[in-house]
Amino acid sequence: MSTKAPRGVRLVIALAGRRNAGKSSLINAITEQEIAIVSDHPGTTTDPVAKQYELLPLGPVTFYDTAGLDDEGELGELRIKATRRILWRSDVAVVVVSDQGITDYEKDIINEIYELEIPFLIVFNKCDLTSPKASDIAFCTENGIRHIITSAKELVGVNDVKEAIIDIAPPEIKRAPVLAGDLISEGDWVVCVVPIDLAAPKGRLILPQVQVLREILDCDAIGITVKEREIDEAISNLHRKPALVITDSQVVMSVAGDVPEDIPLTTFSTLFARYKGDLTRLVEGAEAIDQLEDGDTILMGEACSHHAVADDIGRVKIPRWLSQYTGKELNFEFYSGHDFPEDLERFKLAIHCGACMINRTEMLRRIKECNRRGVPVTNYGVAISKLQGVLDRVLKPFNLS
Repeated sequence: MSTKAPRGVRLVIALAGRRNAGKSSLINAITEQEIAIVSDHPGTTTDPVAKQYELLPLGPVTFYDTAGLDDEGELGELRIKATRRILWRSDVAVVVVSDQGITDYEKDIINEIYELEIPFLIVFNKCDLTSPKASDIAFCTENGIRHIITSAKELVGVNDVKEAIIDIAPPEIKRAPVLAGDLISEGDWVVCVVPIDLAAPKGRLILPQVQVLREILDCDAIGITVKEREIDEAISNLHRKPALVITDSQVVMSVAGDVPEDIPLTTFSTLFARYKGDLTRLVEGAEAIDQLEDGDTILMGEACSHHAVADDIGRVKIPRWLSQYTGKELNFEFYSGHDFPEDLERFKLAIHCGACMINRTEMLRRIKECNRRGVPVTNYGVAISKLQGVLDRVLKPFNLS
């Protein structure tokens, strides 16, 4: 069994800069491993290279070494786009500047980073060759940009870079994230309802279920896992009422019928709606379901790539339930992994998965971009609960105002 932290809970740190600025050397120096290929020839790094690392006290992080911002040709343009896609989902950015100093390439990427509201710092690399220009230091000072002078080759200033990353990391990253921990107490009984259907992975539970169960144990509560057909018997055999029932969204309607009204009930996906996103905004987005018309196009966002089976939740069940609920002829388009459409305006609604495979920054940025373009956005669990008529009950444990 893997002991690695899930990809979606790792802080993402992107190193960006021109070719031959020393990004690969710096990431190797930071991680103390030969991860990225280092060469004096510009453009050695083509596709983004990821390295997982423990950066304490932040915990698990992923460093990305990206292609140079001054890459050339048609292929170079594609590499630059790949670099910008990495930035789009980054929590922290490190702009690496070579001995040539800050040019228009660096200034352009700094402006993009400002627009994305990503905390960042500038690293003046290769100080073994030359010192940074006084005008570049003045640029950083005048714009309030944190900067570090390093030599990745000579291992000068590398620890300063690590400490700066820790300092500028977003506050929510430094806080312990909560799935259900604030809804339960030590000694509470928590019942988790996990259906085993065609979409269930062979021999294991899906990541949201695993993470919730782990948090239950971390809270010194007692977790009981059952299938939906066993929920009534499980509750009846407990010597006291469970503090919370958490169910897979696909069976929320039947589980809501079996769980007494005085027992709090929610879904794994609803927990992830606030853990990875903005629960209030995702609930507001679900209201747009009632305004859908014939011919409207719905964006279905999946954070992971997987083979769709006959009863796939995102590709089969939700589209069917949505069409039945609205009585409309709707169109559905599906985007997987880190792919997300640029022409959002043509969608009437975006329905996203629980985002267990992407980090919170990327999910929040997707929500923000949808709202900026006037596209209501919700997630699987919230949408399903609305379609099944149990949304108010599923939201009750969170005391949303």
